[in-house]
Amino acid sequence: MKLYYKPGACSLSPHIVANELGINVEFVKVDLKDHVTEQGKNFYKVNPHGYIPALELDNGEMLLEGVVIIQYLADQKPEMGLAPANGTFERYKLQEMLAFLSTEIHKGFIPLFYAAPAGDYIEIARPKLEKRYAWINEHLADKQYLMGDKFSVADTYLFAVTGWAKASWLKSYEDTPLHLDSLHHLQAWYERVKSREAVQQSILEEGLELN
Repeated sequence: MKLYYKPGACSLSPHIVANELGINVEFVKVDLKDHVTEQGKNFYKVNPHGYIPALELDNGEMLLEGVVIIQYLADQKPEMGLAPANGTFERYKLQEMLAFLSTEIHKGFIPLFYAAPAGDYIEIARPKLEKRYAWINEHLADKQYLMGDKFSVADTYLFAVTGWAKASWLKSYEDTPLHLDSLHHLQAWYERVKSREAVQQSILEEGLELN
């Protein structure tokens, strides 16, 4: 299998899952500015949408959405428990959480990435994203991980996108896009996930320096 990724992007999530499971995956870096792989291949021929991650299976089939990719990888080694069994209520709860992370957290960052063209909308988008993170913080009050006491693919997704805002915990609200410094359960969770061996391996492999 091949995982197409950009360092520090949401593709860090399946990267972590692959390392957690010990699955043999070839990691292919993509330049999203020019939409070419590190081998010079036109990335639009891999994913016509032009975004990452993308997972190419050994039979040539493609998966193009991150929340699907991480579940697919987890299902390759169900005994590892990164996702509950298909058809169970617990699996639907995982999918519910993944949908929330995708639509409310991940997409919530988009206006912050384009602050200038977003204009005054930033003052609507930023508090909304902070509110969503406040909910996650309370959700984690009595849990080690998003789905309970067991690490899951949902944690890899939230970790990847939260890395974009992590530095803001060390600065004042006026200087940063998000105000998360008071979310102590979230901060503790982040450090807990970051300490995992597979997470550290993935960070190293992508050449990242996460606080």
